[in-house]
Amino acid sequence: MTAPSGTVARRAVVESVQGLELGPADVVRAAGLRRMKAIALSLLLLAAVIYLSTLRVADVGVWGFVNAGAEAAMVGALADWFAVTALFRHPLGLPIPHTAIIPKRKNEIARNLQDFFTENFLTEEIIRERIGSLQAGRRLGEWLQQPAHAERAVTEGARLARVALAHVSDDDVTHVVGEVIVPRLAAEPLAGAMGDLLDAIVTDGAHRGLVDLVVGEVHDWLRRHPDTFNGIVGERTPRWAPGFVNRRIVSWTYDQALEWLWAIRSDRQHPTRAALDDLLRQIADDLQHNPIVAERAERLKERLLSHPQTTETVVGLWRTVRASLEGALAAESSELKVRAQRAVRRLGVALVTDDRLRGTVEQRLEDAAAFVVRTYGAELSTVISHTIEGWDGQRAARQIELHVGRDLQFIRINGTVVGCLAGLAIHAISLLVTG
Repeated sequence: MTAPSGTVARRAVVESVQGLELGPADVVRAAGLRRMKAIALSLLLLAAVIYLSTLRVADVGVWGFVNAGAEAAMVGALADWFAVTALFRHPLGLPIPHTAIIPKRKNEIARNLQDFFTENFLTEEIIRERIGSLQAGRRLGEWLQQPAHAERAVTEGARLARVALAHVSDDDVTHVVGEVIVPRLAAEPLAGAMGDLLDAIVTDGAHRGLVDLVVGEVHDWLRRHPDTFNGIVGERTPRWAPGFVNRRIVSWTYDQALEWLWAIRSDRQHPTRAALDDLLRQIADDLQHNPIVAERAERLKERLLSHPQTTETVVGLWRTVRASLEGALAAESSELKVRAQRAVRRLGVALVTDDRLRGTVEQRLEDAAAFVVRTYGAELSTVISHTIEGWDGQRAARQIELHVGRDLQFIRINGTVVGCLAGLAIHAISLLVTG
């Protein structure tokens, strides 16, 4: 059974570049190289045939021009064949000096190529100019405005986030908290920072939600547990007073407590809230400026941080946050993803319409690329020399010929044509001089 023509062609291509493992692109390159070699060789053979055919009539009129042109074409073709072949191997296997240049000098060529790449491509100025001309901020903004693109960005981001979360174990979190965060917090004075934070919280009113929560919970608890309240307060009543008087006092106290808590819960401007704000401001000021209070706060911090439950609590919070994130990231249409897509589209609009934001983003991109080139450019360029130096000489020659050999065959073709034209011109000049 005859093999398909495509299989035969592929086998012939592979045989023409033995020693290389060819991928699909290399197969195409090898086929092009083989085809161009055949064309160049055909022109040489054609010139030889014409030369031999006109040799007997070389002195007869126009045939002299034909013979001279064919002869010069052969010379040009052979000279350029020698020049091209000498780059990669010894022509005809003869160890002629200054041939097989690439196998012999591949390391020097690799270093020169590395230097050329570093000096002309991996420079901060060129990278900045190239990134600046790309208008990356505007292009990114226009791309992110499209709903399909925003969805794709969020989907890919969610996939990467799930992978990252899966690789963070509880042991890793425990190690970071116990060995890094807790010792750092223990060594760092926090009283002043806590005072600044508390003062900012009170000034912005960020604590009011917590006050509402605490007051509401205490009010609801008292309303559901009157007997517990009466038992606690009843133990404090005088033993000598009549029982009905004590019960009346306890009942009145319970009603007053419920009424007071309800008033605080209902009235945002209640004096108790203002008094609590003043108390928190005073605590913040003491944490900032009172050494005694600051020292007490530091001791409390140390006791909290050294307690074994602290690390366990942080790890437990991490488990809860991770489970929530994994669930939201895994869902096809979770609220988190919907909000993320909206945010991505808004970012796209902002990148297009906000010149300042777009300029900032593009400047950051330039700075990041320039940093990589400035810091790691030399190491990146060594990939070229290290890769080529790791090849043996013959493989380097074959690999380079595979990539540039097809174009080099045009030198042979041009040499044949130019040689023919030069032969015609020389023959014409000879006739004029001897004429």
